[in-house]
Amino acid sequence: MALMTSRFADGLATGPDLESAAESAVRQAVSGLSGPPDLVCFFVCGDDPDDVVRAGQRAMRCAPGANIIGCSATGVIGDGQGVELTPSVSAWAATLEGARLTTFALDTMRANERYVVVGLPDRDPDDRVAILLADPYTFPTDAFVERSSEVLGELPLIGGMANGLQGRGSVRLFADGEVYNEGAVGVMLSGPMNVSTVVSQGCRPIGPTMVVTRAEENLLLELAGQPALARLEEIVSALDEDDRELVASGLQIGLAMDEYAERHERGDFLIRGVLGIDPEREAVAIGDVVEIGRTVRFQVRDAAAADEDIYQLLEAHQEEFGGVDGALLFSCNGRGSSMFGSSDHDAMALRDTLGPVGVAGFFAAGEVGPVGGHNHVHAFTASILVFSSPRR
Repeated sequence: MALMTSRFADGLATGPDLESAAESAVRQAVSGLSGPPDLVCFFVCGDDPDDVVRAGQRAMRCAPGANIIGCSATGVIGDGQGVELTPSVSAWAATLEGARLTTFALDTMRANERYVVVGLPDRDPDDRVAILLADPYTFPTDAFVERSSEVLGELPLIGGMANGLQGRGSVRLFADGEVYNEGAVGVMLSGPMNVSTVVSQGCRPIGPTMVVTRAEENLLLELAGQPALARLEEIVSALDEDDRELVASGLQIGLAMDEYAERHERGDFLIRGVLGIDPEREAVAIGDVVEIGRTVRFQVRDAAAADEDIYQLLEAHQEEFGGVDGALLFSCNGRGSSMFGSSDHDAMALRDTLGPVGVAGFFAAGEVGPVGGHNHVHAFTASILVFSSPRR
């Protein structure tokens, strides 16, 4: 639904005619602005990749004077709701007075026995954030994001991995009139703007914080001087039946982002999955490499924890930054109806806390966002780019 006389607006259209849906969604978003659009983002869910391409091309023609990026997806978000696995298009438009926008397309090439990413724009001191939409099948998103500080410094990256209803080979990316079947696209936002990020990983901690006292690669061998598996069994034995079921369905571990904090609670950790155990070595395998001396805490994730987490983070953001004009929402495709029983949950959480502002996005195959000042790729997460009102 377009929001009249606003700096940010969104649009949503569903139906088998994807080209018409794309035009409708973009025109809804653009017509809700108080001025001409500087940036348009759109997201297309369709059965046939060729239909998705035609829809994307139609969307780009509807905003000829704007910087525009988009991607295919298995579900889209707009008009305060989510639409999963159904032909649909969502769009988001922004008027960013005084901002400088630089659209880019990334690819990989082989050089000196290794692959390098090419296509990044040159950095400027007033760069604020970069939005990234990537094909998870052809672009090394994890490696690029985790090492982005080597090239981008402290610049926040926010976005998600695109997908298509046909999986590998059906991903399509769009940027300023061009269509890409691989790689990544994005836009650098620079200049004066009140922009920030919120990353809701949807977990709550169980058991105490512990220091890693022995580890090999991604194997935790000792926690606080005791075998890691023994520590885990001790924690699980103290849980109630409901939490034990959560552990059995998918245990997580949090890596503390600030070793010097007096306490480590929800939101203070980078969440990674527990991949398995090694009974012979009494070790726990996790989805990251952890150094000796790092503080960790086991975590569980369910709908209740994820719901509480996103509301708490958004309410805290409101208290710190004040009013919000618009936001982009990149929500994991494992959230939505499969986690909450409703595809609308995350969109409604933003509306409940931020108000009826322009919000759109898509259900991603992996989410990009900063935690503890470092960019990471996440799962089961809502990564949000928030544009706050100018302070009076």
